[in-house]
Amino acid sequence: MRLARIEIDPQSLSAHTSENEHERQVAMFDLIERNHFAPEGGTCDSYNLRLAYEDGRLVFDVTGEGFAKKTMLSFTPLRQIMKDYALICESYHDALKNATVAQIESIDMGRRGVHNDGAEQLTERLKGKIDIDHETARRLFTLVYALHIRS
Repeated sequence: MRLARIEIDPQSLSAHTSENEHERQVAMFDLIERNHFAPEGGTCDSYNLRLAYEDGRLVFDVTGEGFAKKTMLSFTPLRQIMKDYALICESYHDALKNATVAQIESIDMGRRGVHNDGAEQLTERLKGKIDIDHETARRLFTLVYALHIRS
């Protein structure tokens, strides 16, 4: 079971930096290329996902042949990890301008660690609703982060 198509609700996105846009595009491309995505009760080989932010909730609108299910998650439990990720991304992009290679690598390791933590939290929040593997969770976290910027 896998994702065949991903759409992010344009109303849920706000103005963003070129770095954020690039990361979002790469995550979407990589996610389509390789993922494990199995919604509870689904029997399709492939699914379409529409991500949105509505009324303080993260919306996973999943469709497939003969399948449609909307999963809504409160954004509140993810807010702290999103704030942490935003801060470390800002530090990373600032470091790219004037830090040493060792400093950049150190910040990047921290950034990847926070990203992994966010992916684990997302996996846990989706447990029993949508089964995803770690790499899928990492890429979805990047897309959820794009929605967080608006919130």
